[in-house]
Amino acid sequence: MRSVGVLALQGDVREHAATLENLGVTVRRVRTPGDLNGLAGLVIPGGESTTISRLLVTSGLREPLQSLIDEGFAVLGTCAGLIMLASEVLDGRSDQWSFAALDVTVRRNGYGRQIASFETPIDIGGRASVPGVFIRAPRIVRWGGGVEVLAEHDHGDGPHPVLVRQGAVWGCSFHPELTSDVTVHGLYLDAMQEALR
Repeated sequence: MRSVGVLALQGDVREHAATLENLGVTVRRVRTPGDLNGLAGLVIPGGESTTISRLLVTSGLREPLQSLIDEGFAVLGTCAGLIMLASEVLDGRSDQWSFAALDVTVRRNGYGRQIASFETPIDIGGRASVPGVFIRAPRIVRWGGGVEVLAEHDHGDGPHPVLVRQGAVWGCSFHPELTSDVTVHGLYLDAMQEALR
């Protein structure tokens, strides 16, 4: 497999890179448009979505990455990365923008502020149970018919998707990179490899 990138502007870059490397993948940290060349896919990490969005603009990455995503580039966004991929963001700043690659509406900090962080087991379609680490996590409050829901969590008000996929684009509300479990990254890589065949 060609290298997989990790957007290295802000957030959990090191943790995502380590998880991918544990799965035998060559990782490239993406900071400039040239770093996108030849990649098989990209992980947009958790962090602070408004900071990441500003840095995507100032680094010159916004437009080339948007073009790649529009062409079917395989992307996994976790927490803030999910916000960057959502078609609609609630409770964002007035200048908040996204790649609009997933037909979902997300609410920033939808599970509460930092003090409300929690960890809970997440069942992925009956195939695996993974630790779900939720830190100022976005909540998916609407999802379109083309979105495949891979995992849900009931936080006391009914189940909401926490891991979704639409074509080559994946979004995850929690932080799989903050645990030793590699299931989410593995599923993303398996789908990417299947698409590249």
